[in-house]
Amino acid sequence: MPIKYKLRKNDPVVVISGKNKKTVSKILELDKEKGQVVVENVNVVKRHTRPNQTNPDGGIIEKNMPFSISNVMYHCPKCNTGVRLGIKVLDNGKKVRYCKKCSEVIDKA
Repeated sequence: MPIKYKLRKNDPVVVISGKNKKTVSKILELDKEKGQVVVENVNVVKRHTRPNQTNPDGGIIEKNMPFSISNVMYHCPKCNTGVRLGIKVLDNGKKVRYCKKCSEVIDKA
């Protein structure tokens, strides 16, 4: 059974470790089964490929590779830092994510 993560696709995140530390970007893909995330312009590798149907020219292709979700934190626009997220229930019964630092609701109701 996959672990429940509070991050979602297209969330702004800040990288907290590795060679791209302090980079702010957004999540492109989230693999909950493996606990990995693909972030835009982070962990980019070059792949030498042969010509095929999808890439008739072949050559060197830059590709975003996945890395552990534990190396990113949600980037709160109000705090302007990486923060932890919490979940609270509103009066109308809807669950929303919020910043634990400034209590700003992230998911607009």
